Amino acid sequence: MEALDYHAEERRKAEFDVEEMKIAWAGSRQAYEISDRVSRLVASDPVFRKDNRTMLSRKELFNDTLKKAAHAWKRVIELRLSEEEAGKLRFFVDQPAFSDLHWGMFIPAIKGSGTEEQKAKWLPMAYKMQIIGCYAQTELGHGSNVQGLETTATFDPHTDEFVLHSPTLTSSKWWPGGLGKVATHAVAYARLITNGQDHGVHGFIVQLRSLDDHLPLPGITVGDIGMKFGSGAYNSMDNGLLRFDHVRIPRDQMLMGVSQVTREGKYMQSDVPRQLVYGTMVYVRQKIVADASSALSRAVCIATRYSAVRRQFGSQNGGPETQVIDYKTQQSRLFPLLASAYAFRFVGEWLKWLYTDVTQRLHANDFSTLPEVHACTAGLKSITTSATADAIEECRKLCGGHGYLSSSGLPELFAVYIPACTYEGDNTVLLLQVGRFLMKTVFQLGSGKKPVGTIAYMGRAEHLLQCHCEVQRAEDWLKPHIIVEAFEARSARMAVACSKNINKFPKQEDGFAELSADLAEAAVAHCQLIVVSKFIEKLQQDIPGKGVKRQLEILCSVYALSLLHKHLGDFVASGCITPEQGALANEQLRLLYSQVRPNAIALVDAFNYTDHYLGSILGRYDGNVYPKLYEEAWKDPLNETVVPDGYHEYIRPILKQHIRVARL
Repeated sequence: MEALDYHAEERRKAEFDVEEMKIAWAGSRQAYEISDRVSRLVASDPVFRKDNRTMLSRKELFNDTLKKAAHAWKRVIELRLSEEEAGKLRFFVDQPAFSDLHWGMFIPAIKGSGTEEQKAKWLPMAYKMQIIGCYAQTELGHGSNVQGLETTATFDPHTDEFVLHSPTLTSSKWWPGGLGKVATHAVAYARLITNGQDHGVHGFIVQLRSLDDHLPLPGITVGDIGMKFGSGAYNSMDNGLLRFDHVRIPRDQMLMGVSQVTREGKYMQSDVPRQLVYGTMVYVRQKIVADASSALSRAVCIATRYSAVRRQFGSQNGGPETQVIDYKTQQSRLFPLLASAYAFRFVGEWLKWLYTDVTQRLHANDFSTLPEVHACTAGLKSITTSATADAIEECRKLCGGHGYLSSSGLPELFAVYIPACTYEGDNTVLLLQVGRFLMKTVFQLGSGKKPVGTIAYMGRAEHLLQCHCEVQRAEDWLKPHIIVEAFEARSARMAVACSKNINKFPKQEDGFAELSADLAEAAVAHCQLIVVSKFIEKLQQDIPGKGVKRQLEILCSVYALSLLHKHLGDFVASGCITPEQGALANEQLRLLYSQVRPNAIALVDAFNYTDHYLGSILGRYDGNVYPKLYEEAWKDPLNETVVPDGYHEYIRPILKQHIRVARL
């Protein structure tokens, strides 16, 4: 019997080639084929089952994670998967594990900061997983302020060793994933001390556990930091705590790609430029932006499909009720999130190019773009992760009461995603870094130093401070140059206004402190401009497939105009647009929602997610939601017995008035 597809009618409405959109989303035909093949491989393997995850105890969940990670590694070896395919396999297994940090942080840290000799020694073992590593930087007392770390690494010239020590409780390493129970080694960050002089924070490769019996080595106290937010979710990860009690390591286990300590204990900068470490940072942040588009698209896929299934009110003469997706209030909340998923996808794609570009420049000793690249990646990490965390919660609300069920997939997705707002740089701290960069750019405008890259528009600040938006009709807002100029003018005017206000303070630092909220807002404006302009640049490329480019143009306009609507105060208050032009933008936005509506289901189908990866009954491909929700309810352990276990002990005495009351 052929399975029913409750979304069949919706899929027939699509005005574009969905298969070609899948390729546009994936980035290339090859990327699509790898992703499609690996996701189906994972979905068809019973070891990777995850529908019972939220009901497992912490120990059961962790054991399940170890089993999946070991099975994933076994499949990588058996199928001889490439590095890209192996990364996709871990992605689709969709369970945070120690291996994420081993491949995503430990190995890149050695590649980015180690010498050629260190790479030759440690990377082959790491690639074969003969050692398992983590990245031990954050401490109990310091996270964002890396320069405030307290762990020390003191050089002992008598033995040619570093002595790692945790001098205070707050110097305990706290949070590194994989550290709690699994990692055998860490790249640990500590204050380098030679001859009584503190040289700041450096990385050291430290063995934590025996490779024979996995017990902690002498002087090392290590364990898990405990349960985290949500059920299932990030609790599959053994985030750890670590203390060193005068632990000795050989001198050559300091990562010496950028700076070195000689046998005599002399601290030296190497010939390799210090800026090379920026390459690793760009790589990690680019990956975080890509992960944001994945998590957001997943939530949007669930909410869009369920909005098409769910009907409420509006029945005419006993006919069917109205699909929730047809209500304008639902569209105005959902479609900007759909557009954001595509926008973040394309800016993530561009960041991959930027990583390649900056790496080539660094190796050619060209550091000219570094400050801009640092600010750009910091800002994009901040705005994409914050927007995604908020969007997942909004998608849960868009699914009504059923969105609160674990089986909707949204509560766990939210719980597992939100740490992204904090790790690799707290989002507000990152925005303030971008704000400072903007101020520096504005202060240098008269010096003849030309702004480059994503900040190049500041070179036209004089024009942007005076220009008037030329919108006269709603459809004028569909012109890319009008959108870009409005966003450039808003960003430039907010940045210049901040700089003028900072200059009013006798001490510049006092101005930065007092106006930090304004700086963060100016940083958001700058970063939103980057996302909008990169989406527009994407549309200037050749994008094959019937109707594909047209749909992306509509989504680009939805993304830009929904931001304009949300931040209308900024645009109007800074004089970029008039209130009337703001009203016209809103009018155009409503028209765009009507154009998205018939294509909504097809646009989320283009993400090409299997039901296994989505992990949501509400987001099922076939839309068969209600029977499956009913089925799922009976799988809960509470329903294993008709009469609850505590009935005779607690419920019956209440009902029969048999409660023994103490006489006071």
